[in-house]
Amino acid sequence: MTAKYNQGDVFTGKVTGIQPYGAFVALDDDTQGLVHISEIRHGFVKDINEVLTVGDEVKVKVLQINEEQGKISLSIRALEEEPPAEEAKKPRARRQGSVKLDEVDREGFNTLKDKLQEWIEKSERDDLIKK
Repeated sequence: MTAKYNQGDVFTGKVTGIQPYGAFVALDDDTQGLVHISEIRHGFVKDINEVLTVGDEVKVKVLQINEEQGKISLSIRALEEEPPAEEAKKPRARRQGSVKLDEVDREGFNTLKDKLQEWIEKSERDDLIKK
């Protein structure tokens, strides 16, 4: 099966199937391998269908061959240039309502044991006010 394929080889194959975890690529009529979702491209891929479709011809690199299981691991990403460092580390948009650490009341980070006595005293004061 994999006698004609070696780790590091580059081939052009055809996408034969897409699953949430990766895309199957036919290397020839008898052999296909899997491009894991993490090996599709640099950066985060949420949905493979936004990047690949069945029938696409893609260049792939053989990452690993498992003769016992008859599996070939492939990568498209390995053949792409690395994105510029600033592009790869884009800051994520802050979620609405998130608070910077220095804006937080630091007392909220005390342990329960540290806060217990304070809560008891506050509860007793509140009870006196309500009466």
